[in-house]
Amino acid sequence: MDKVGIVGVGQTKYERKKVGETFFDMIYEVTVKALDDAGLTIDDIDNVITVSNDFWDGRTISSMAVQDACGSRHKDISTVEGDGVYGAFYGAMRVLSGSFGTTLVVAHNKCSQSRMNQITNAMFDPIYTRALGLDAITSSAMQARAYMDAFGITAEQFARVSVKNHKNAKNNPLAQIALDLTVEDVLKSRLLADPLRLLDASPITDGAAAVIWANEAAARKAKKAPVWMKGVGHMSDAYHLGDRDLARSPALVGAAGKAYAMAGIDDPLKQLDVAEIYDAFSYMELMWYEGLGFCPEGGGGKLMDAGVTQMGGDLPVNPSGGCLSANAVLVAGLARLIECVLQVRGEAAGRQVKDCSTALAHGINGPCGQSHCVMVMGK
Repeated sequence: MDKVGIVGVGQTKYERKKVGETFFDMIYEVTVKALDDAGLTIDDIDNVITVSNDFWDGRTISSMAVQDACGSRHKDISTVEGDGVYGAFYGAMRVLSGSFGTTLVVAHNKCSQSRMNQITNAMFDPIYTRALGLDAITSSAMQARAYMDAFGITAEQFARVSVKNHKNAKNNPLAQIALDLTVEDVLKSRLLADPLRLLDASPITDGAAAVIWANEAAARKAKKAPVWMKGVGHMSDAYHLGDRDLARSPALVGAAGKAYAMAGIDDPLKQLDVAEIYDAFSYMELMWYEGLGFCPEGGGGKLMDAGVTQMGGDLPVNPSGGCLSANAVLVAGLARLIECVLQVRGEAAGRQVKDCSTALAHGINGPCGQSHCVMVMGK
């Protein structure tokens, strides 16, 4: 495969409610940050990918209103509706096509201006399922219960994910929620939908992020060494929840398998130095451990109990605090990728993993992790 790497990154601070900033303001901020990080100007950008969603923005053709903010006037531009890691994947493919030397990818959301339960209810089948009132929380609670029943995973093990990631967030100045918690704190927090509690869930978040991809020739103009994409894979499962085994994630197994094969990885627990994975709810991190091959099926809870994924463990997971500390929907997967870039560069400051050379970024689309995208990034 030809080489494509990230030469510039930018993020806003993630907050519960950005009162004084519009979508345009946030996109402009991260575009300028990514260009400054790369040492490039907007004239060095060949094409742009925006990531947005009409439901979340509350307007039709939501991508059009931010195109000036990311400097896309008179440039080739495309739009992705989905998690930011899919926008990043599309941006990388544009460079690998040979038609472009650089691609700017931007994602934004102001979840504070939306009604999450109504929007995520609309992702379900309108004939049979939507009328039941399912949304992101209740459907995820069903998956969490199926996972617990299938493998004997406990609420305490879910809670340990929340404790770990909220503590990690204390070293991330951009995180929205950074807390010192105990397992008991999580188990005593308000019940949302059995078995998920308030501290098992990611917060409502506003924010934006951007990355700049470059091929080898274009990367020579950047002021920092690129972090290269070593492997990538994506795969989707069935749409209807009843057609899936919610306790397992075969789509993630397939996506990770593709990425690992491309990157030459056959033992991810040993060959990866850090992983940033999409943990919209605490149980997801344990499930995704299994789908990513960090442990056998049903072994996510034991891996957590053993401390393997803690800072200082064999494979730190979500040093940034993950989605549990900030979850601007559509932006979250791109944030995971940016965190991997910072780790490989050695620029992650207080959350830096020692001697990090290979990192994994992960994002999802659809209810209960219907679709997964996995990227392996490295020096």
